Amino acid sequence: MATDVKILAIESSCDETAAAVVKNGREVLSNVIYSQIDLHTLYGGVVPEIASRKHIDKINRVVEKALEDANLTLKDIDAVAVTYGPGLVGPLLVGVSAAKAIAYGAGLPIVGVHHIEGHISANYITNPQLEPPFVCLVVSGGHTHLVKVSDYGEYEILGKTSDDAAGEAFDKVARAIGLGYPGGPKIDKVSKEGNPNAMKFPRAKVGGSELDFSFSGMKSAVLNYLNTARMNNEEIVQADVAASFQQAVIDVLVGHSMAAVDMYNIDKFAIAGGVASNSGLRAAFEEACKEKKVEFFRPEPILCTDNAAMIGAAAYYEYVKGVRHGLDLNAIPNLKLGEKA
Repeated sequence: MATDVKILAIESSCDETAAAVVKNGREVLSNVIYSQIDLHTLYGGVVPEIASRKHIDKINRVVEKALEDANLTLKDIDAVAVTYGPGLVGPLLVGVSAAKAIAYGAGLPIVGVHHIEGHISANYITNPQLEPPFVCLVVSGGHTHLVKVSDYGEYEILGKTSDDAAGEAFDKVARAIGLGYPGGPKIDKVSKEGNPNAMKFPRAKVGGSELDFSFSGMKSAVLNYLNTARMNNEEIVQADVAASFQQAVIDVLVGHSMAAVDMYNIDKFAIAGGVASNSGLRAAFEEACKEKKVEFFRPEPILCTDNAAMIGAAAYYEYVKGVRHGLDLNAIPNLKLGEKA
C-alpha cells in the first residue's frame, strides 16, 4: 500500500450532490458540494424524485470538479468511496452507480460507507488529534444517535430517537411558526432574539431507556401552544417560541449525552450531523464538557451538513483494514450502523 492513500469520495444520500478527495483520512484535498436547498424550499422539504434527477444531472461535473480542485486525475486515486445507506433510495442509487462506473473504468477498488459513520468521521478532519474511544452525538434531519466509538469502524449505539429526529422536529416547528424550510438554521437565527424561558415545553424521557430520545411530544406541545394562542387571539412571539423550543431540544441532547459520558467513563465527546452546526447547541456542549472536564470536539459547520469529505475520511479506515466492495454493491436506504454490505 502506498504511503499516502488518496480516496475519491461520493455522497448523494439526500439533496446534496457531493464529491471530495481525501488523503490519509484527515487531509481534505477538495470538497465540492452542489446543494438543492433552494429548489426543495419551494416544496417545504425534500422531494425524492426531484432530488434523484438533480443528482443525475450534476454528479459527473461535481466529481470532475473534485479532481480538478485536488489537482489530480483518477490515476492518482487509490480507491473510490461512496455512501450506500441510509438515505433516500433514489439519490443513493445515483451515487452508488456513479462510484461503480468510475471504479470499473479506472480499475479502482470500491469502499461503501455508512452515512452516519461519515458524519462521525468528519471530526477526524477538523480535529486531527482525535482518536477513539469517544462518545459522539449524531444529530440531523434524519438521525439522532448517541454512539460509543470504541475504535475506527467499531460502534455501539447507546441511544437513539424513538420517533422524530431532532432535525425533523426543527423543520416541523419552523414551518408551524412561519419560518419555512430548512428549519434548523432559521430557528437558530431567530432564537438569538427570543427568550428561551418564555414557554416551558416538555423534555421527554423514554421509559426504561434513559439514553433514548423522543421529540414528537415536544413538537406536539409547540403546535398545541400555537393553536391555543390563535383560538384565544393571543399574540404569538415567533422568536420566543423558537428560542423556547430550541432550548428544550438542547437540554435533552446535552443531558442525555453527558449521562452517557458519565455512564461509560469516557473523557472525550464529539458532535456530528447537520444540527451539530446549531450555535446554541455548540455553546451548551462547550459549557457542559468544560464543567465535566471532558474534551469537546466538533466539525467545522461545512462538515456538519452532508458532504463527501466525511465519507472519504470514514472510507480511509475501512480501506486500510482491507474492506472492499464489489460491483454488486447496492443502495440500502435503511442501513443500520454497524451493518455491512
